[in-house]
Amino acid sequence: MTDPIADYLTRLRNAIQAKHRVVEIPASNLKKDITKILFEKGYILNYKFEEDGPQGTIKIALKYNPQSKVNAIKSLTRVSTPGMRKYTGYREMPRVINGLGIAIISTSKGVMTDKEASELKIGGEVLCYVY
Repeated sequence: MTDPIADYLTRLRNAIQAKHRVVEIPASNLKKDITKILFEKGYILNYKFEEDGPQGTIKIALKYNPQSKVNAIKSLTRVSTPGMRKYTGYREMPRVINGLGIAIISTSKGVMTDKEASELKIGGEVLCYVY
């Protein structure tokens, strides 16, 4: 596999399409950081890191509206790929749906949202857009 972040986002997207409650994803530190951000911003219900085997797994409980059964995540879009990296400075920070969504950015201070990176005045690699 050449792009583990794209695989992570695709597994989430497929689980949402199939209306699964829980999805299991092979773990890495970057994926754990992205999962924590999704939980803090209210896009997923819960998560659990399991240390089984050499790599471990992340179990993510997806969040659905109880009445309409609509998922909290409308779209997951990979921006920076291994073949074409996308970097941004804090002045040119991308706005996802005019500020309603989030951009997840890998910076020198760790993985964070676009708003947190703007406040700290640091740029980085734009990993994905979520809304």
